[in-house]
Amino acid sequence: ANSLLGTLEIVAIGAVIALPLGVLTGLYLTEFAGSGSRTGRALKLALDMMQGVPTIVVGLVIYGLIVLPLHEQSGFAAAVALAIVMLPLMARSSQEVLLLVPGTLREAADALGVNRWRTVLTVILPAATGGIATGAILAIARGAGETAPVLICDAGFNAQTTALNPFHGIPNIPLYILTIADQAVPDAFAHAWGAAFVLLVIILLANVAARALLARSRAKMGAA
Repeated sequence: ANSLLGTLEIVAIGAVIALPLGVLTGLYLTEFAGSGSRTGRALKLALDMMQGVPTIVVGLVIYGLIVLPLHEQSGFAAAVALAIVMLPLMARSSQEVLLLVPGTLREAADALGVNRWRTVLTVILPAATGGIATGAILAIARGAGETAPVLICDAGFNAQTTALNPFHGIPNIPLYILTIADQAVPDAFAHAWGAAFVLLVIILLANVAARALLARSRAKMGAA
């Protein structure tokens, strides 16, 4: 239970960091950066590079930037690492969904003299809410399934206590599985499999929910 609560907290903090940044990045690339924008091209390249970087490298970078200066592993450091993992997926999915919004909506808003930012907030974002939510669920599921950044940045904790302070070590499922599987206890391996099964079920449910939401969003857009 302690490890499950810790994992949920770490993923939630990472999502709070990554999801708004991902949506804003998708909005910038779709609505404000033109096809010839150097900033837009550089941002797309950066997102592609971030998506291809091994997560263990992300964990090592955050270890050097946060853990070493503070001399303490923490749930916050692990959450920042997961946010970096989730960000490119959220940004790219938001961009793809926003591109599906019919251009006639933008043209109608421009014809009425509506400001660009008001068009984005009141017309484009509501039309793409379902797709953005789908991307958010997939990004969260991706973050919840990562283990390397969590093992590197959040390994100093007492698994027998409930710790929810993100600036200290927080129990988490990946490290729980690793440590309990190495114990010389007959039931230890079974407990490790049980924890792995719980994590797998959470990720599976998130992906099923994302697919259902995506199908509903596509049907809604098709009807519109």
